[in-house]
Amino acid sequence: MSNPIAEFNKKINGTTAAVIGVGVSNLPLIRFLVERGAKVTAHDKRTVEQMGETYAELEKLGVKTVLGDGYLDEIGDDIEIIFKTPGVRYDAPAILEAMERGAELTSEMELFFELCPCDIIAVTGSDGKTTTTSLINDMLTRGGYKCYLGGNIGRPLIEDVESIEPNDKAVVELSSFQLHTMKRSPHIAVVTNVTPNHLDWHTDFDEYVDAKRAVFKFQKPGDRAVFNYDNDVTRGFAEECENGVCFSRREMLGDGYCLSGDMIVLRSEGETEREILNINDIYIPGMHNVENYMAAIAAVDGLVGDDVIRATAKGFTGVPHRIEFVRELDGVKYYNDSIASSPARTTAGLNSFKQKVVLIAGGYDKKIPFDDFGPVVAEHVKKLVLCGFTADKIEKAVKNADNFNGLPIYKSDDFKKAVETAKEISEPGDVVILSPACASFDMFKNFEERGNRFKEIVNEL
Repeated sequence: MSNPIAEFNKKINGTTAAVIGVGVSNLPLIRFLVERGAKVTAHDKRTVEQMGETYAELEKLGVKTVLGDGYLDEIGDDIEIIFKTPGVRYDAPAILEAMERGAELTSEMELFFELCPCDIIAVTGSDGKTTTTSLINDMLTRGGYKCYLGGNIGRPLIEDVESIEPNDKAVVELSSFQLHTMKRSPHIAVVTNVTPNHLDWHTDFDEYVDAKRAVFKFQKPGDRAVFNYDNDVTRGFAEECENGVCFSRREMLGDGYCLSGDMIVLRSEGETEREILNINDIYIPGMHNVENYMAAIAAVDGLVGDDVIRATAKGFTGVPHRIEFVRELDGVKYYNDSIASSPARTTAGLNSFKQKVVLIAGGYDKKIPFDDFGPVVAEHVKKLVLCGFTADKIEKAVKNADNFNGLPIYKSDDFKKAVETAKEISEPGDVVILSPACASFDMFKNFEERGNRFKEIVNEL
């Protein structure tokens, strides 16, 4: 029987490797490669000063570095394998030139897929993937499995690959950036939904959709793929896939996981096979989280019992930055939904509340249109506070909505001032929610930093 790790160790020893981007996932990858005798060159757009301790570790490992603005311009003619960070496109000219010279292109996640000895369950989608991934991990852990959580969340799993046993489970979240060049698919694939996102990075929506398709494209007989029937794109995926099973919150499917009243049920050949979970037992709010549970249930069905699923529903309190309750002050409740970096995600957040809310929105422009978002805001928002690059675009979309009825709109160039404004205009009984509908890169490194800053400001009010 072949041993992929032993085979890789033999292959990589003495090989010249370029690692593009020394971030959270690639620094452990560099250690992994160096320990196995690879000759590594690290390429990163940061300077020595900006890298700080990371650069010191690279020096200690004996890794060559190419840093600064021209970090992609010097991929040596001798490079045999390139490990690309998810944020760098595969078709960057220097990478294409190296591939034409015979270099192999891969990534830390692709390497993990190649070497992992256990079943991999992977989740992707435009919205809901982190919560769904975390739910699957929770259900499997409660069910007695040793799980390794990683990918786009958690720690880089390449560090653990030699410790993983065949009966363990690897549960990973995958972004479109990670999937873009993948040539392997997981044993169980979940696609929560696909809506326009990251169009500032992908050439168009079709490329984005095709990247998501890779999560099930290379599956083998006996594998499973889970799709959201209520989403046009993922319903189309199900039609392409022989291993597919669907879930639907809106339709009573002949076969699949459906919502019958307040009960998530499994149907087979037009009949209810069993009742699985009453949605009133789900601790985290919102119908979008009911969909996340349906996706997770479809993924773990057969691996854990319904009693484990029900225990998770009552005990799982959610993931930070996803409609996360921060505090109540002067009768006003504050929620952090910083993960909402697209209009669709903010729409889901707004639908989680029965009342109109005070919304803080705006941020980095990912070139996603706000035309359909305007009417949603007009319907669900009591007062709107905007900041960031997209403030004017969102304001225009809201005012152009057919249902716009004079919703008060406030704008600020300063994030802290925007939060303070929300406090000033709110009244006892109100809900204030940060749900930006945009990425954070105009002011913050990522949505976590934005959400943490929001919580700091709210707790200082």
